[in-house]
Parts: sequence; C-alpha cells; structure tokens
Amino acid sequence: MNRYFAISYGAMSYALFLAVFVYAIGFVGGLTPRSVDDAVVAPVGVAVVVDVLLMTLFAAQHSVMARPGFKRWWTRYVPTAVERSTYVLCASSVLALLMWQWRSIPAVVWDIDWRPARIAAWALFWLGWAIVLASTFMISHFELFGLRQVFNAARPQAETGFRTTLFYRVVRHPLNLGFIVAFWAAPTMTAAHLLFAIVTTGWILLAIQLEERDLLAVLGARYAAYRETVPMLVPRFPGRRPAERISPPAAQRFSCLHSARSVRR
Repeated sequence: MNRYFAISYGAMSYALFLAVFVYAIGFVGGLTPRSVDDAVVAPVGVAVVVDVLLMTLFAAQHSVMARPGFKRWWTRYVPTAVERSTYVLCASSVLALLMWQWRSIPAVVWDIDWRPARIAAWALFWLGWAIVLASTFMISHFELFGLRQVFNAARPQAETGFRTTLFYRVVRHPLNLGFIVAFWAAPTMTAAHLLFAIVTTGWILLAIQLEERDLLAVLGARYAAYRETVPMLVPRFPGRRPAERISPPAAQRFSCLHSARSVRR
C-alpha cells in the first residue's frame, strides 16, 4: 500500500473520530442542537424501537469488528496498516448515524433542583469523559486510533503493549468506567437518556466479558492473575503494586473504543 495514502487515510479517520467524539460529549450532555434529550420527535413506541436499533447497530459494529476471528478474515482484504483506521472510521460513522437519527422521549425521569447536587452531577459528567480520554493515553492513544500503524506502514514496529499503570492499577477497564459515569451523571434525566444509559451500560458489561475472554486466550495465566488482583469496574484502591507490562498483543485488544471504545474495539 502507498505509504502516503495510508497516512492520509489514517489522518482522515482520526479527524472524523475527533469531530464525532467531541459532538458525542455534547450529545450526551444536552449541549448540542440535537442531543439525547432533544432530537427527532416521534411517538414513544417508535422512538424506543428506533433508538434500540441504532444502539444495537453501534454495539454490533464494535463487538464484531473487535473479535480476533473477524480481524483475521478482514485483513485478507484490508491492508494491516489501515485495519485499525478502518475500524475507527466505521465506528465514528455509526456513532454519527446514531446521533443523527436519534429519537427523543422527553418525559423527565428526574430533575435535580438543588444547586450543589446539580453542580456535582455536572462534575461527575465531565470527570467521566476525562477518565475516558486519559485512559486512552495510558495505553497508547495513537495506536488505539490507528495513527501509529499508518505512520509506520513502511517500517512496521512491535505493538506498544499495555502497562498497568495509574487507572489500570485501580480497575481493569477504566475507559469503560468513564463512559458509564458520563452516561449516568445527568442533572436532568429524560426517558430517552435513561434508555441510552441502560442499553449502553448493558452492552459495555457484555463487551467486557467478550474482551476478557480474548485477553485470557492471548495472555493466559498472566491476565488471570491481573484479573484476580484488580477489580473490573468498581475501584477498591488496594495498596500500591509495581507496574506490570502485559505482552504486546494485548494492546490491540484491551479497551473499550472500546471501545470511542471506542472508542476501543
């Protein structure tokens, strides 16, 4: 593959991801013209069906394309150098479709009136997104989103690997934890937002099980030991433990996007 084409393709995919990711923050927080709380108007039944189908499509794309078997098949047709960028492009496109076609259900489930509590909810919202972004840099942000692969297309290098530092010493999936916090920290929770939070949280929990199965298959006893000592999502803040480097293949499988996820795949 032409190296300059690979770099241009990877940069385009990353730029699209950044635009969609920033808009997604506003979409979930009700800060954009079209948001999870205020979107296309539809009858409640229609809105529920359409929204669930959109989230199912998003989850299916992430979960299927993240599996090792799909990667082995996919890279027979897509050059390895742009495989990750293609994943990022597909994920960003599906998320953009979700936000574009989302149906609102305006019924209010809760609305926090007490100002200190409302400020605390907003603080949690931004903390969740900060955890998501920070977690990507604690593994390898530019490898996670395909840029490292396209820039090294002419001279392939070993994957960066995954190091259990900072957040990864406290929980195994901090990126997913950040998403859950951001999705649920809503000063005003509409029915559509609640549906979004419930479905995405359920998918995250399922995706973690699939991902950990893949990690165990690759890393075996090393990941099993890590799983025994570090909780999945709820921190318990154990005593300090030395940083541990997990072998390189884990870098392309440890997420969330995904996950996003992803997000990591």
